[in-house]
Amino acid sequence: MAIRFSDPVNAIKHSDTGDILKLIAQPDMISFAGGLPAEESFPAEEIKKATELVLNGDAGKALQYGPSLGYEPLRESIAKRMNRIVKTQYTKDNILITCGSQQGLDMLCRLFCNKGDTVLVEKPSYLGAITAFNLTQVNFVEIPGDGKGMIISELRKALETHDVRLIYIVTDFQNPTGITWTRERRAEFMEVVDEFEVPVIEDNPYGELRYEGEYLPSLTTFDTKNLVCSLGTFSKTFAPGFRLGWIAANPLFIEKLDLLKQNMDLSTAPFSQRVCETWLQNFDFDAHVQSIIKLYKSRRDAMLKAIDEFFPKKVTHTYPEGGLFIWCTLPEQLKSRDILKQCIERKVAFVPGEAFFTSEGNTNFFRLNYSCNDEATIRDGIQRIADVLKENLK
Repeated sequence: MAIRFSDPVNAIKHSDTGDILKLIAQPDMISFAGGLPAEESFPAEEIKKATELVLNGDAGKALQYGPSLGYEPLRESIAKRMNRIVKTQYTKDNILITCGSQQGLDMLCRLFCNKGDTVLVEKPSYLGAITAFNLTQVNFVEIPGDGKGMIISELRKALETHDVRLIYIVTDFQNPTGITWTRERRAEFMEVVDEFEVPVIEDNPYGELRYEGEYLPSLTTFDTKNLVCSLGTFSKTFAPGFRLGWIAANPLFIEKLDLLKQNMDLSTAPFSQRVCETWLQNFDFDAHVQSIIKLYKSRRDAMLKAIDEFFPKKVTHTYPEGGLFIWCTLPEQLKSRDILKQCIERKVAFVPGEAFFTSEGNTNFFRLNYSCNDEATIRDGIQRIADVLKENLK
């Protein structure tokens, strides 16, 4: 009998992102492609001490199976921190711990969507969300933005035209554009969403990495019908190797998600959760985040300065107030993949923008990351890209 794979697996398309990542893994390549946190920002010595405390304490519980909802003290810590920073009103009963926020994306799409259902996303949107939702074989409708968030008239039109099951957005320092929704746009968005009663995923992996301005409230603060599911992660503020994220939502959603979690992987690793919570209780998380902000702000400023100095004026870019990314727009006659090929020959790389769209076209965009290189390397790499751009714009 011939081997047959499932429809969702057969529907997965080969992504050339993997091929790009192999190319940029060369040791002499300046890579602005990944969205990785800087390894020097990981609190390795503190983690070592927290690990010792866990193993010298109740090691049996730390190394045993754990509850599918997650380690209760960690859930309480997450709720309190969200309440303080993004003005939510959560308790531990609103929190479920996931294996990174990527698992949260998968779980929430499974919770709300069947094959062929419609999901609204920003234009452009996070590549990881698109690929996660593709496993459920949903249909996408892109909603354009104007630099302040989704255009509300376009959102309303889509909700009136389609039977929408889910909306996915990144309101703070969006991946890939770096754009942040205004407070006013968040309120307008939720007014429309509450009217149509559609669940929303508010993905917020970068929200604490704000370099200027004030922290803005979660969509939850404008949500009158408990429709918002917030995703968070320790990957950008602690260490991605721990694979710790969370879903924050109303207790009914959490109850259903808990059933999913039990049938997916039983629970997120209890040992990782207990080490993280011990670190939170014994070290200064706020000071640690501020040290990351200082590092990344310097690198963002270096990249923006180099772009303004070296890039042709016909190439425009966003100005992120935080997060990890800058989004660049080329004149329409240029294709970012063609530019990338030439840049790789000069040992510098970025991510072409096409992968962040669910529609065809959109070939004249690219994303830059600034978190993983020092200021001198950033300047060198941007100048190399600029040389290629100038040659193509002669």
